[in-house]
Amino acid sequence: MESNLHQVQDSIRRIVEAFVVTGTVTDICPYGNGHINDTYLVTTSGKRYILQRVNRYVFKEPVQVIRNIELVTGYLRDVIAREGGDPQRETLTLIPTHSGEHYVVDASGELWRMYLFIEQTISRDLPDTEALFALSGEAFGRFQRQLGGFDASMLSETIRDFHNTPARYAQLMDAVERNEAGRLCKVGEELAFCRRYEREVHTLTDALEAGEIPLRVTHNDTKLNNVLLDAKTGRGVCVIDLDTVMPGLAAYDFGDSIRFGANTAAEDERDLNKVQISLPMFEAFARGYLSQAGDALKLREVELLPMGAKLMTLECGMRFLADYLNGDKYFKIHREGHNLDRARTQFTLVSRMEAHFEEMCRIISRV
Repeated sequence: MESNLHQVQDSIRRIVEAFVVTGTVTDICPYGNGHINDTYLVTTSGKRYILQRVNRYVFKEPVQVIRNIELVTGYLRDVIAREGGDPQRETLTLIPTHSGEHYVVDASGELWRMYLFIEQTISRDLPDTEALFALSGEAFGRFQRQLGGFDASMLSETIRDFHNTPARYAQLMDAVERNEAGRLCKVGEELAFCRRYEREVHTLTDALEAGEIPLRVTHNDTKLNNVLLDAKTGRGVCVIDLDTVMPGLAAYDFGDSIRFGANTAAEDERDLNKVQISLPMFEAFARGYLSQAGDALKLREVELLPMGAKLMTLECGMRFLADYLNGDKYFKIHREGHNLDRARTQFTLVSRMEAHFEEMCRIISRV
């Protein structure tokens, strides 16, 4: 065991040596609690860095992921500098290799990249107060505004149809037809619920096709823990985890934050009576988001933000349900029926949003 550990450490040290770092490496240790990539904190006599192995199972073309990040962070650095900010603190900084690339491919074909560690920052997993959720909204709204002039068509789609509700509906129907795990008989009510939205799932994509809303650079994983907060002031400093940055719709980014942060229960809560949409939390995020992104968005985009929240919640529920029918292959489970529990929670939240939809729309108009 100890021999294997030393071999891993030596292998990672060789990866680190390929990058242009300041000073001599003094420590390398696992870092964070991410579920996708392997992450290490690299400490040198001069600075600290984040080293990551990009998950090839999730990201089939990891070089495209790096190219997207290069383009987006390069653009952000220019915008932040023009606004009088600190580019090395307010966006991620990719560290080059000695050959000039921003990644290394090891002997096993795994791709590694390195970022400058952003000091004096913290991250929080859950927005447990309205004030904190508003700060998250500000950070993602600022991210959207600062990238408002970037041509989203320049970016690769690193995960095809990642946030595309009609495509996710079609994938669910495919899972129903195949019934791979033989569980179809257990999900009649859930499928009936999804079928009620067969037409509505097209709302955002139809608006895009009709030219009512534009294609934008979107983050696609807008959870609070993807915002670094200043350790002293608590303000949002930098949006991180840019692996899923690609062309998308602003309403989906907004909606994913609401789905996760304005739900009064856990994502896999079995007691569905606990699942509600918190309108104060919805308003807090909306106020923070629109304070930064409002002027950069078209009026129709703003009007569709509540719909984005509902469709993102429905979409996530359909993904959980499809994975349950497929035999729990994509999402990690920790108990029997875990993905079905997750799906039911999402569908319940959709119903709660339906009941308060007019109020959500009035909040958006007000803020």
